[in-house]
Amino acid sequence: MNKEDIIVVTGAAGFIGSCMVSYLNHQGYENLILVDEFEEEEKMLNLRGKKFTCRVEREVFFEWYDKEKINAHFIFHLGARTDTTEFDYAIHQHLNVEYSQKIWNLCCSKNIPLVYASSAATYGDGALGYNDDHTVVDQLQPLNPYGVSKNEFDKWALRQAQDGKNCPPFWAGLKFFNVYGPNEYHKARMASVIFHSFNQIKQNGQVKLFRSHKEGFKDGEQLRDFIYVKDVIAVCYWLMQHQPASALYNLGTGKARSFKDLVAATFSGLDLETKIEYIDMPEDIRDKYQYFTEANMNKLQAAGYTNKFYSLEEGVEDYVRNYLSKQAFY
Repeated sequence: MNKEDIIVVTGAAGFIGSCMVSYLNHQGYENLILVDEFEEEEKMLNLRGKKFTCRVEREVFFEWYDKEKINAHFIFHLGARTDTTEFDYAIHQHLNVEYSQKIWNLCCSKNIPLVYASSAATYGDGALGYNDDHTVVDQLQPLNPYGVSKNEFDKWALRQAQDGKNCPPFWAGLKFFNVYGPNEYHKARMASVIFHSFNQIKQNGQVKLFRSHKEGFKDGEQLRDFIYVKDVIAVCYWLMQHQPASALYNLGTGKARSFKDLVAATFSGLDLETKIEYIDMPEDIRDKYQYFTEANMNKLQAAGYTNKFYSLEEGVEDYVRNYLSKQAFY
């Protein structure tokens, strides 16, 4: 791709989207069309200093694209309703399924390669494992409406790909595991545990973690595959450059770590001793809580991605020292 080529980034003012914009700028790409809802002031701070051609409101994007006769060369579809505590499925259906179908159809009709954000929430309680194998997608049982919507779009995309008639020239659906890192200041309750831990340490000198309500897991030893946002955007960029086989790909580190480890790394980034208090998990999320997630990363590696991921300690250290402590943006 040429540096002058037009790239569309949806969810561009959000956490991962704004980091993607910054990464593209660092690689020399400035002819960017940013799509999002831009009225939230706190979110707009994520775009301060970024270089792009124009911003387009999410709900008028398709009409605008046709009217302006844009010729995009790539789309990163990173916009979504990501609130796992939003139980009105109609909201997820509109933003995560129908809007994504429109993006896909645009890519098909205009021959635009596509990378889109799926989620590890599609795996539900992990009973079927965490393998990005297309044959299990229809059997997955996500635990919340957000996960359901992401899986519904994955299923739809795979059906299009199977027919082969309605497909972008290249596409990749990335099942993001637990992403953390700069530019999530606006996310409130949905921000990463590191972000909340940092703020709790600053306020109270300790961190509250959920007790375990499941046999076999000690308090604080619930396990997640935490991935630093800098790795996520590096993979997205690599997929744009290399365009391997079109598929769903897991995007985690491939190594599950405990919340206790994560909090200890946050304290370490502040040069403080670890202090944790365990509290009961709210009853409304207990039956929808994942106790273990770990991405099988074989498919992405087989596709040729060999870059080393940040370890939990390395990622948290960078995030705490260079961003949270300075209230800085990426």
